[in-house]
Amino acid sequence: MTGATGPVRRTPDAVAAHDDRRSRQPAVRRALTVVLCLNVIIVAAKLGVGLGTRSLTVLGAALESGLDLLNLIIGMTLVSVASRAPDEEHPYGHDKFESLGTLAIVGFLSISFFELLRSAVSQLANQRGPFRPTGAEVAVLVGTAAMNVIVVWYERHKGRALDSVFLMADAKHTSSDFYVTLLAIASLLLARSGRGGLDAPLAIVVALLIARNGYAILKGSVPVLVDERAVDAAEIRQLVVTVPGVSDVRSVRSRATPSGLLFAEVIIGVDAATTVADAHAVADAVEERIRRALGAAEVTVHVEPA
Repeated sequence: MTGATGPVRRTPDAVAAHDDRRSRQPAVRRALTVVLCLNVIIVAAKLGVGLGTRSLTVLGAALESGLDLLNLIIGMTLVSVASRAPDEEHPYGHDKFESLGTLAIVGFLSISFFELLRSAVSQLANQRGPFRPTGAEVAVLVGTAAMNVIVVWYERHKGRALDSVFLMADAKHTSSDFYVTLLAIASLLLARSGRGGLDAPLAIVVALLIARNGYAILKGSVPVLVDERAVDAAEIRQLVVTVPGVSDVRSVRSRATPSGLLFAEVIIGVDAATTVADAHAVADAVEERIRRALGAAEVTVHVEPA
């Protein structure tokens, strides 16, 4: 025989994975809407306290929460796009659009980092500090911290249940918002005790927290966008070489979508006397072995004579 190629097949698990993802998108959008409404309240409260006290740390916390609102709006748009079925122009589906949303989060985090750092340095140079806050203003900020905890818990819970990359990424962003809020509360308490000069150093700490979370999100999103190897090639080789009829495994490639669907391409060798029909049967067996071991997958198997 001269060779045979197993076509790209949408296995039952692969089809089910995509259909299940599409069915989850209304629930993801509802979760994002709830988080959006809670963040509107948080931003309004922080902005009011920040403007009233002129605390850079509080205004930085309000800025980060405000950016989260923009991120959520982007996310609500992108998850709708990501749920679309594969088409002629996008044969691998639209899942990566959701990962693009996480890059938008990183972009906004970068803006907030540089702006906050610049303002903090300027405040240090001018030796300015916040006004003395009232007890009510401190209480309002404590309330926003409690709401941050609720939002983080809700997003993580829904993100895991709905397998949403964007919800999990935004939960990470919101968790940084909680720590930023704690620093803002500390800044107000220090200002009440006459040590408002510490507001700028605390704002620099806030900026560094924002940068750290942006890096963590970027580190998780880029591998998907650049098609980093999804499964160790040695693991797939070990699965395939045990399939009856496979003489050797010559090439293995894999990548994954944000929803966990695996795409694998394998070149195998079979005995030169193998018929085309038998070669296709071996290709089917290889596909089934990979699917059973690694979950929902679309597999291309190319067969060559040994």
